[in-house]
Amino acid sequence: MSKLLTGNDLERKARKLGIDIKGDLIFQSSVCREPRASDYELQRRVTEAERANRERWILVLALISVIVSAVALIITIVKR
Repeated sequence: MSKLLTGNDLERKARKLGIDIKGDLIFQSSVCREPRASDYELQRRVTEAERANRERWILVLALISVIVSAVALIITIVKR
C-alpha cells in the first residue's frame, strides 16, 4: 500500500485528478496559503478518484472481453 500524500504533494495530485480542493470541509491548508479541504478529506477524494479510474479501466477491459468472446463464438458458428 502506498503512503498517503499530504500538503503540497496532496494538492498537486488532487489538481492532476481534477478534484475540487476547496469544496466542503474548508480548513486552513497545512502550508497556510489559502483555505482548502483538510488533508484527510483530500486524501479521501484522491483515493476515491483513483478507485473510480481503476474501475473504469476494468469495465472497459470486461467490455472488450465480451466483444472478443462474441466474435469468436460467431466465427465458430459460421465455420460449421
